[in-house]
Amino acid sequence: KASRFVVSIYDEHTTNLNFSLRTKELVKSVTLEGHTEAVCAVDAVYQSDEPDLDLLIASAASDSTVRIWSRHGSEGNLFLNAATTYWLNKNVIFNRNFIQFQKTLILPGHEDWIRGIEWAVCDEDLFLASCAQDCLIRIWKVCMKSKESSETEDYSIRLKENVFTVKDTGTTYAVTLESVLAGHENWVYAVHWQPSFTKGGSIQQPMRILSASMDKTVILWEPDKESGVWLEQVRVGEVGGNTLGFFDCQFSPDGSMIIAHAFHGAFHLWKQSSVNKKEWTPDVVISGHFNSVEDVKWDPEGEFIISVGLDQTTRLFAPWKRKHETEVTWHEVARPQVHGYDMRCLAMIGRFQFVSGADEKVLRVFRAPKNFIENFSNITGIPVENALHALCNSHSSELPEGATVPALGLSNKAVFEGDMPAQPAEYEETFNTISNQYPEIYFQPLILTEPPPEDHLLQNTLWPEIQKLYGHGYEIFCVACNNSNTLIASACKASKKEHAAIILWSTTSWKKLQSLSFHNLTVTQLAFSPNDQFLLAVSRDRNWSLWRKQDSSESGPVFSCCAYTDKNTAVHSRIIWSCDWTPDSKYFVTGSRDKKVIIWGQCDLSMPAEGNIPDLIKPCSTVLDAMDSVTAVSISHVLTPDGRYIVAVGLENGKIILYTWKQSGQEPALADWTKCVEMDNSQSHALAVKRLCWRHHEGRAGHNDQKNSEWLQLASCGADHCVKIFNVNRFAL
Repeated sequence: KASRFVVSIYDEHTTNLNFSLRTKELVKSVTLEGHTEAVCAVDAVYQSDEPDLDLLIASAASDSTVRIWSRHGSEGNLFLNAATTYWLNKNVIFNRNFIQFQKTLILPGHEDWIRGIEWAVCDEDLFLASCAQDCLIRIWKVCMKSKESSETEDYSIRLKENVFTVKDTGTTYAVTLESVLAGHENWVYAVHWQPSFTKGGSIQQPMRILSASMDKTVILWEPDKESGVWLEQVRVGEVGGNTLGFFDCQFSPDGSMIIAHAFHGAFHLWKQSSVNKKEWTPDVVISGHFNSVEDVKWDPEGEFIISVGLDQTTRLFAPWKRKHETEVTWHEVARPQVHGYDMRCLAMIGRFQFVSGADEKVLRVFRAPKNFIENFSNITGIPVENALHALCNSHSSELPEGATVPALGLSNKAVFEGDMPAQPAEYEETFNTISNQYPEIYFQPLILTEPPPEDHLLQNTLWPEIQKLYGHGYEIFCVACNNSNTLIASACKASKKEHAAIILWSTTSWKKLQSLSFHNLTVTQLAFSPNDQFLLAVSRDRNWSLWRKQDSSESGPVFSCCAYTDKNTAVHSRIIWSCDWTPDSKYFVTGSRDKKVIIWGQCDLSMPAEGNIPDLIKPCSTVLDAMDSVTAVSISHVLTPDGRYIVAVGLENGKIILYTWKQSGQEPALADWTKCVEMDNSQSHALAVKRLCWRHHEGRAGHNDQKNSEWLQLASCGADHCVKIFNVNRFAL
């Protein structure tokens, strides 16, 4: 039976529940208010066979109450039925009496907070499994107690029975402790029975339990067929890495797969071998950031994307096609940087090199190691022999195999072939000695043909850090690289003009070339023009500045300010969050918190100019009202078939809207903006859009439709922890 209801906790700090009823035509949303502290758990069940009738919802919160909500009829309201106290170190059984719940029995035993409980039905008996922070799992058996058995004297040894009677029916039940499972070495956060299935027309409940713990393991328990004693059958989990264990786990419906999620927001999937039932191997699973994603960039060839976020990681996603399948899916294939600071921005420097900025004063430059390039080719099927050969030739030193993070360090240290232990046994012995609890080298090269699991992503896919760039006084906020990969521009957080200066760096000498001072507050985004002649900066001070490249000097190119806005010429009245260039370098776009999107240009920038000329650059479009704060803008490098620019606009409410624009005549045309697509709620971000980035080429990554393709791809990232890739049909715009 398909469920038509979704009950969710939409904010971990909220005291409310969000309830949605989905039909073919309508989605109704209702918020259930009643708890006084944050809601931490919720579940729902139908009370009848009618999907629209008698829905029962239970919610537990930090206010030490469990509240029961009931919905009667397809048009009925939701109302509170009961509120009962919830004990954190005892199992409590409640007996439902019509619409009220009465406390019936307390099952003591756990010595710390209970983190999970779940029922199972086997024949005529009920089983309750519970897990707690005392590292133990307890299994309780609930069975009907007949009067004859209670009156008959039996001198055999038996466990103590906890007895209760249901007042409505007069039926007496006995609860006994079936077993205590001790195997985890840290808090047990979740326990689940294998789902029941139908066989021969009857529902059967397999007696298997899955548990997840903060000791980084998931254990499958099953009673021995002869003795009935519960034993550990399978133990899977992580080895190494800087994780803190598992929060939850689940069986697949047929029990052949196990999925768990960890502290760092990652899923882990294991699949049972069809030959050896006790052999479970990691399988490919989705992954992503677990905090706000601040920036995303395509590589110059458009074959993968790299993103950074406040979860302190840099992640690389690429398309992958399973064997004998045609569908292309995106997966994380490397985690080049696992940092100690929140990540803010990045820029690609060629195909396999990037620079990133975080909440520190240092820019860090990373280059792909040999093992990643080889595995990237194996996974995606993209030949990279030329790229690998070029990297080896362009750097006189040997290309490292991979990278590792030294103990208590922030910099990824290169690992070369001679640094690695010859045999795995030698590596394991070195790792386990007391003097080497924090080894300098624990990278192991992998031969991959599919996306790696989480433990390998954390440990074996780092990129070596090749350079640090010092010069900023506060946390890095934005960075950009020109299209010829020779210059880097960066800016940091600032409340004064002296700190808001833009710094230019050389990518050959990694030296500081120039400091560009103009803005009074933080520069929020930087963008080089496609012809590399201009650098555009937008700022919190509500102004933009345009810098022109001058003749090269001995120390490198010099940029001078050729145009800007000030308090007299500014059009934007709030923070300018984002900017971008048209592919012909004739125009640029700005987007602001004031809900305005403006195209600028209408001048001959090839003529020399000194200082600021008020009429040098003007708005050449009507002011686009986006109806909400604009947080990201991006212009496609590929035009529509009729020659219009394609502009993507991201809003603070999570919406992404696609427009086309084309100037007609000297004055702004009344219909120069055309709204083409507005993403619906299912496709949009749930929170603010942080960055938009078009793929520079036609076609879709991972498909063989690169030339004369109707498709474009747009990458976006947001504060909702998501990275999204949209396929856009440019002929339909």
